[in-house]
Amino acid sequence: MTTSHYIAGRWVEGQGSDCISVNDPALGQPFAELMAASVAQVDQAVTAARGALPAWKNTSASERAAYLRGFAEQLGQRREALITLQMRNNGKPRHEAEIDLDDAIATFGYYAELAEQLPSKNRDVPLAAPGFSARTRLEPVGVVGLIVPWNFPLVTSAWKLAPALAAGCTVVLKPSEVTPLIEQAYGQIADALGLPAGVLNIVNGKAETGAALSNHNGLDKLSFTGSNSVGSQVMRSASAQCRPVTLELGGKSAIVVFDDCDVGQAVEWIVAGITWNAGQMCSATSRLLVQDGIADALLPRLQAALEQLRVGNPLTEEVEMGPLTSQAQWLKVAGYFATAREEGLQCLAGGKALDRDGWFVSPTLYADVPKDSRLWTEEIFGPVLCARRFATEEQAIAEVNDSRFGLVATVCSADLERAERVADALEVGHVWINSVQAVFVETSWGGTKGSGIGRELGPWGLSAYQSVKHVTRCLG
Repeated sequence: MTTSHYIAGRWVEGQGSDCISVNDPALGQPFAELMAASVAQVDQAVTAARGALPAWKNTSASERAAYLRGFAEQLGQRREALITLQMRNNGKPRHEAEIDLDDAIATFGYYAELAEQLPSKNRDVPLAAPGFSARTRLEPVGVVGLIVPWNFPLVTSAWKLAPALAAGCTVVLKPSEVTPLIEQAYGQIADALGLPAGVLNIVNGKAETGAALSNHNGLDKLSFTGSNSVGSQVMRSASAQCRPVTLELGGKSAIVVFDDCDVGQAVEWIVAGITWNAGQMCSATSRLLVQDGIADALLPRLQAALEQLRVGNPLTEEVEMGPLTSQAQWLKVAGYFATAREEGLQCLAGGKALDRDGWFVSPTLYADVPKDSRLWTEEIFGPVLCARRFATEEQAIAEVNDSRFGLVATVCSADLERAERVADALEVGHVWINSVQAVFVETSWGGTKGSGIGRELGPWGLSAYQSVKHVTRCLG
């Protein structure tokens, strides 16, 4: 796969120094290789996007909406191939890969509708002062760099690409080097639809490629999803140019279970929140706060549910959880298992790598974890759940908010008035009540504190790629 970069409407060979090995995590073996883009090719991609911007931003909203609907339709036509690739390169069980694809399709469809609802370029603004008129315009922010992660590659790129195109921006997309193949579908679809050359560009590579894009002075905005350590580097690059940035970063999210909750239902919500995508989610609810009155009944049921979870190769087995996506992540999670042993944590389930080919770990539960434990405070990005007990509503709220992150939380209670009250008190960007982590394109996505800057999805996702211009005229 040498022609792995889509620049100015053409597929080109990588000219960088890095060779990217694409792995099947269920086997721990590579199945494809590609050469990274060079710094010069990143520059070519940004130049192509800059050249395509004047014509693209002046297309009608209905034209852009038609292209977005085309992306949605073409994704559906590639359904089985994309699902299989998600299973093979990410290790996702089939039902998860199917939901990811449906999410991407829905995102393009939603922003097609939003594009058609965009107001006319000019809107009059009433002024209190006589003798002047004013109007406002919503304009595309310009050329945007999109850097997406490996845990939800097809989805996260749709969350960025669809609103950027809807707003009239042109794009340079950099996929993760761990999962570089599935975003190739967007370039193939651009070809099939006749998207103007340069509107969408895709460059693959490792840190050198990402840095070249982040530091490029031809960008008007950066949007990044990934780790806090890399996000801080992206933010520094943006600050050097004084340009806007959207950052969707890490989390150490909590799920709160009150003692009026049905035990079986609570176990279902808890397991989904920590084992979906093998816990490789910034939104994983990896801190469990369970009220004293239900803890003794819930923890044994939860332990049994995690031990009975079917873990394996999604391409050959009926599984509920697949492997970790990369060897690096497998080693990181194994390191936290070692830390837990060093700290003397009480392990009720798992706590080890599985003795089989591939990068598998067991779904894990630690009980009565101290608040100063590294496992309680740090993002692990694996199926590792830490539990603590609480007595009162006020204590639960305080413990949820006692974190440097603030992405999401889940509240489980039969008392809906209390659940709503607690949701309002939590310092996070998204709260679920009595639910799995259902994410809808109409809602916002993003966090507070160290979990990032800005919002994706919903109308907020579109406004992130728009700038506001006011024109004031003297009538005298």
